[in-house]
Amino acid sequence: MKIGVFYGSTMGATEDVAEKIGLILKADVFNIESVSKDLIQSYDFIIAGSSTWGYGDLQDDWSNFFDDFGIPNLNNKKVAIFGLGDQEDHKDVFVNAIGILHDIFESSGATLVGYWPTEGYSYGSNTTAIRDNKFLGLALDEVNQAQLTDERIKKWTNQIVNS
Repeated sequence: MKIGVFYGSTMGATEDVAEKIGLILKADVFNIESVSKDLIQSYDFIIAGSSTWGYGDLQDDWSNFFDDFGIPNLNNKKVAIFGLGDQEDHKDVFVNAIGILHDIFESSGATLVGYWPTEGYSYGSNTTAIRDNKFLGLALDEVNQAQLTDERIKKWTNQIVNS
């Protein structure tokens, strides 16, 4: 199975996580700012990562990608999502980018995997990253819980590979 990790990163933390995931899964890793729709569509399993900006917005490079190329056709593809946020200073929109990407990729025809438990996190009622008491992807907080990141990545990558 051909696995591609695609990320949008402004400050570098999402890039660091994408690289860790890529190493564990022996996957190709790409910054979404320099990717074409055809490249994403060439992968069987897409892992998408984004930080959340502003008041719950998707990272700019992802927004630009969808503005430029539209939503790729990902029928018969698996997609897993990870997102970074700050659950103390931005509790109400914690990892909203996960919810945004989830809805976009769901509309692309992809099969979404990698939902993640909400236990151990602090978040507000306005976050769009949670449905049925689960995050729609791996939620990470490099500001307040960086010490938990590596273990969460290991568990999540094991989960998505076996889904």
